Amino acid sequence: MTVEAQQPKVPGVEARAGKFRGPSLIPMLIAIQERRGWLPREELTALAREQRRPLYEIEGLVSFYPHFRTEEPKGATVGLCHDLACWLKGSESRIGAMRERYGDAEDVAVTEISCPGRCDIAPAATVDDAPCRIDDVPAVLAAGSGGHADPGATVAYGPAEGWPNDPYDRPEHRYGALRALLTGAVAPEQVIADLQEAGLRGMGGAGFPTGRKWDLVRKAPGGVKYAICNADESEPGTFKDRQLLAEQPHLVLEGMLMGMVVTGAEEGWVFIRHEYGPEEAVLRAEIERLGALGLTGDDVLGTGRRLVVDVFTSPGGYILGEETALIECMEGHRGEPRNKPPFPGVHGLWGRPTLMNSVETFADVPVIATRGAQWWLDQGIGESGGLKFFSVSGHVERPGVYCVPMGTTIRALVDLAGGVAGGAELDCVQPGGASSNFLDASHLDTPLDFGTLAEAGSMLGSGALVVIAKGTDTLAAATNVLRFFRNESCGKCVPCRVGSTKAHDLLAETLRSGGELSAERRERLLELETVMRKTSICGLGQVAMGPVVSVLNGSGAAGRPE
Repeated sequence: MTVEAQQPKVPGVEARAGKFRGPSLIPMLIAIQERRGWLPREELTALAREQRRPLYEIEGLVSFYPHFRTEEPKGATVGLCHDLACWLKGSESRIGAMRERYGDAEDVAVTEISCPGRCDIAPAATVDDAPCRIDDVPAVLAAGSGGHADPGATVAYGPAEGWPNDPYDRPEHRYGALRALLTGAVAPEQVIADLQEAGLRGMGGAGFPTGRKWDLVRKAPGGVKYAICNADESEPGTFKDRQLLAEQPHLVLEGMLMGMVVTGAEEGWVFIRHEYGPEEAVLRAEIERLGALGLTGDDVLGTGRRLVVDVFTSPGGYILGEETALIECMEGHRGEPRNKPPFPGVHGLWGRPTLMNSVETFADVPVIATRGAQWWLDQGIGESGGLKFFSVSGHVERPGVYCVPMGTTIRALVDLAGGVAGGAELDCVQPGGASSNFLDASHLDTPLDFGTLAEAGSMLGSGALVVIAKGTDTLAAATNVLRFFRNESCGKCVPCRVGSTKAHDLLAETLRSGGELSAERRERLLELETVMRKTSICGLGQVAMGPVVSVLNGSGAAGRPE
């Protein structure tokens, strides 16, 4: 059952603060764009009339979400990524060459885009939303079709025998942990206890204890509850969840369904970014398989339990990775973060208790439930427990997705990825994605874990290691990161909206002039970082300036090359 079909039946959906009751218009807008290629004015007017919603509400949604097009495409649309991983691989010069080559073409529109989650093939591009390498764009256009749509064509470096977090040696053995839970062989309380003993934390960035979250939602009052898998990873350098969706949809869905059984939710959605079209196709096929196996539906395995899972395609925007902004989007509003508390576990989707975890978090649940908490803890190194997926990109020989023991050092992971490209010397890394602070080469032996990286002055974050070679202008790299956050700010709160713009202007002017950052500008940047970190509503504004400050303070790298 779709979100829009179900929502009007949910009590408590009231117009508030300019937000209207009724089904979410976002799937309807996506459907129009898929049919027409864009959103013509007459279609929006017809939608407003059909749904009895004001046109300005619809226009407010269209103007907020970057995926929506208000102009008819004249031919192929080429998107060229300009964010950090691609910038490190020379996207700036390639973008210039592409603009020069196709600038006068009437049937090709060239535009710069934010990270499409293909950092392993950087510099990355899209042709009519299908991914490819920038250098392959001319061939793709000549062939008259979009980029590769085969998720198997993505790059990954896992063990030959399969990923170590998969407890099933054969496809027919899959969903064993879910079956045990549904049939009563394992109690919900036991699953929660195993997760708590294993110490599994949210792998999307926040790191909240998973067992505790499940217990809170289970105990939350209210008969109707929901579950959401947050598959909206959109931070530059982060693409591990994309790989898991392509190769382990059974684990992601099993973990999510187990969470639904444990917490009492009957309906759940995988909220996936629209750039992940190939992976969405894999996911939908697995959801169909679940239905055929009798593991979803109105009477799962004859237990009388109802479990329904669907996919909600994101209309775009990094801010939707923030859980309350994601919920606002699903409800059909602009994706602006809510003030917290209340938290989604108590007051989430449509005001109901909602369990939300990331792709990797859900994918780790089946192996813990199957092999036990101690097995999971034993997979780590030293004082760390468990396994961790990392996206590795930047100046490495083999960018891709790696699953390693938690506590693996930065040096070991870089070596696993083939070392620094071309045998160059390493300057610095971002260990946890674009929002994590830079760490210089003196931190190479730091274990990759929540606590150790925090002590080193950075964070595990989204599990994305971006490697930067000696000779790179790290102030320019940090400015590139800040541009991303400036562009992706939802604009709701002044500190983030204005602070990120002012800070980027100061840095961009410094880079354009080719001079050193003056003491006055440095002081202003540090003040802006303090204000944004302390007063922004959500994590975007709170961490946006961190990478810049880590470079300014010398903890990230030397700054400007000589």
